[in-house]
Amino acid sequence: MTEQTYCDRLVQDTPFLMGHGRLSEQQVDKIILQLNRYYPQILSNKDAEKFRNPKASLRVRLCDLLGHLQRSNERDCQEFYRALYIHAQPLHRCLPSRRTLRPMAFLACLGLAAGLALLIYCCPSGAGPALVSITYTFTIIVLCHERTCSQTL
Repeated sequence: MTEQTYCDRLVQDTPFLMGHGRLSEQQVDKIILQLNRYYPQILSNKDAEKFRNPKASLRVRLCDLLGHLQRSNERDCQEFYRALYIHAQPLHRCLPSRRTLRPMAFLACLGLAAGLALLIYCCPSGAGPALVSITYTFTIIVLCHERTCSQTL
């Protein structure tokens, strides 16, 4: 299986990013300013003014920005994801393109749990409670992460 490109990810994530209330006007403006100031070859001053036009609705501006980036090259899309990570980290964590990695994370957790269960079974009775405590803590961390992403959606 081939790795998804940043442009492929942007196509997959666009409907999610366009969802009502996902990105605030301030977050979109910060992303536009970062792409314009640090990477003027990605967004020219003219483009940045167009995407920050207060007369247009946020939805239209965001749609235009994402469309512009989808027609760009891989590096431009990658820089968008970097800006999104900086200015909207909770949203970035729960993007659909990142959620496709979950089955592998589930298998890793399952393997860890099976390994710890085997250790508990094979180890002396004194080590069992410590391993159960570690397993419980790890499970809580994974569930909290899942719950955070579910609430963001």
